[in-house]
This record gives sequence, structure tokens and C-alpha cells, in this order.
Amino acid sequence: MQHPLAARFTYGENWKLFAYMKNLRFMERLLNNMNCGNPFTKVFHKSAYALRWLRWRRLSQKYDVTVSPNNVDPGFYLVHYGFRHILSGTKIGRNCTILPMVLIGKKSPDLSYWKITIGDNCYIGTGVTILGPVTIGNNVTIGAGAVVTKDVPDGVTVVGVMHQS
Repeated sequence: MQHPLAARFTYGENWKLFAYMKNLRFMERLLNNMNCGNPFTKVFHKSAYALRWLRWRRLSQKYDVTVSPNNVDPGFYLVHYGFRHILSGTKIGRNCTILPMVLIGKKSPDLSYWKITIGDNCYIGTGVTILGPVTIGNNVTIGAGAVVTKDVPDGVTVVGVMHQS
């Protein structure tokens, strides 16, 4: 976002996602530094993390976006607010863009291994469903409404339904 302060006062829609991601990054920083330093610092980090977690939970429900801490690398960009569910355990690379109505989860509830890895510079369109375990390479574009259930190599454009046979 080029001018987040201006977007806040002009009620721009991306301000909400900017605030969500800012809170997520603060929460990640507190989580990653929780066990270093003296006992006072540990107590401070745990209490600050608890407050950030409560705000993250409230914003997740309010904007219908769920991104767990330490799942996304720098440059992650959410375009417009709307439903996005990214299962914890998913690893999303640098400079990835995700549009609304995206579900990234596992194929069945009783699946024990469901790791999903998305590479760098990926673009995931509106209405995409990615069901793991699956690995998506770098520089991949997934078109609107696509269902991905198998691995995607680097530099590929995916449209339609890709399923395992």
C-alpha cells in the first residue's frame, strides 16, 4: 500500500487488510522473540502476544480472513477483503498475491499429512481451492475458480480442475 494513512482517512478498502497484516506481523515478531531475554521481557512478550492474538482473532472474524502467524513470507499481498482461509501449516513464499474467496486446506479432515507449500511470485485468483498435500512452484498463476489437488511445477498457469488420478 503506497499511502496507508491516506487510505485510513478516506475509508479505502485496503486499509482494513493493511491493519490486519500489520497486526499479524507484530504478532509474528512477538511470537518469534518470546523465549529470549530476561524474565521480565518474556512476561512482556507473552502478554503483548496475547493482546495481539485477541486483536488478530477479532479482525479475522470481522474481515473473514484467516492467515496464521509465520505462514507467509515478506511481500504477501491480499487484494480486497473477503473470504480467505489459509490452513495453518501452509507455507507461502515471497511476493505472492491472493484474491478473495480462496480456500487453502486439506482434502479430508482425517488426513494426517497435509503440508501445502506455495513458491515465490505466485498469483492466486478469485475462487481458487487448493487442497493438500500439494506443492506449488515459483512464478505460478492460478486462474479464477481453479481447484488444485496435485503438484504444480514452476512457471505454469493453472485453470480449471487438476486432480490426482
